[in-house]
Amino acid sequence: MSPGQSKGADELLAGPGEPRQGSMDSEEILIGLVLALYPRKPYCLVEDWTIFNVDVTEEELNKVRAAGHRPLFIFAHKVIKDSRQRFQPGDWVRSSMCISFEDGVMFETKHTVYVLMGLGHEKKADLKTIFSFF
Repeated sequence: MSPGQSKGADELLAGPGEPRQGSMDSEEILIGLVLALYPRKPYCLVEDWTIFNVDVTEEELNKVRAAGHRPLFIFAHKVIKDSRQRFQPGDWVRSSMCISFEDGVMFETKHTVYVLMGLGHEKKADLKTIFSFF
């Protein structure tokens, strides 16, 4: 288990998910791209990631959208580079809720753009399980 991870979260990460492809570009190319698209926002390049699609009711979905979010989170087992050095290379990270998701690579939250590198997965999960990753 990763630090701060519950047994349910560990089982969710180990379970099957839909394979997804992040960027295969070099770190240098991706950093240039994220700086061009989001010049004032911190970024975090990650590998071995999972997109969690939150299982919400229609009413909950409307509230999420009204707040300017999408019901998506990222959990990454491996940070490659964090522009503000909040996370060290090799650390794990869980995002806050998504506000935009471009080309299956640039996962934007209110405070950070997570750049998805290499292979990953997408899974459905409830908020309780997602928030068990702290």
